[in-house]
Amino acid sequence: MTNALNTDRPAGTATPSGPPKADRVSRRQVDKFAQRRDQLAAAALQTLAELGYARTSLREIAQNTDFSHGVLHYYFADKVDLIIHCVKHYKAICVQRYDEILAASATADELAEGFAAALAVTAGEDATLHRLWYDMRSQSLFEPAFRADVLEIDDSLQRMVWRVVSRYAELSDQEPTVVPATAYAMFDGLFQHALLRHLAGAPDALDTLRAEALTLLPRLTRD
Repeated sequence: MTNALNTDRPAGTATPSGPPKADRVSRRQVDKFAQRRDQLAAAALQTLAELGYARTSLREIAQNTDFSHGVLHYYFADKVDLIIHCVKHYKAICVQRYDEILAASATADELAEGFAAALAVTAGEDATLHRLWYDMRSQSLFEPAFRADVLEIDDSLQRMVWRVVSRYAELSDQEPTVVPATAYAMFDGLFQHALLRHLAGAPDALDTLRAEALTLLPRLTRD
């Protein structure tokens, strides 16, 4: 006799393990919502990077993308929410790039060359995106809504730099001479200064950044 509660599978088979269907549907909806936010953020990122925090609104961003103001407002509470998501999404991609260099480097020299070159390339190719990050970080000094997320992004970048420094030391059979916060502050200072010079039109800004990064990395380790 067929079990009326289990007409979609043979009688006598066990109920499949796993979360209830309602939970699975809920998770899919959450994942779909998050994916949509990522898509919208990617589309809005260039407009934000070009105009900066103070000169943009959700309506203006909508005018420069294929999405309506209503769609943006549905997925993001306000401009701050969108900017934070955009910068988080982009910086996560940046961190992944450097981690790929770490994984591909078999010697200290390979790591140093790859890291320094990547800094110069991203400062040139993604200058406006990095400018948006520094704009957001500066705004966090005045806008409390930014602070927790800025600190979170800053921490992820610090960990990335430290992975490079500590791996370089390991490949060199040496030890780091600084703590993670100091290493990050030094490379971030080089990068921000080079970015400013590049945006101002200095022709040697990127080459100088690469050379300075190559010089700095060995100085952060010792026997």
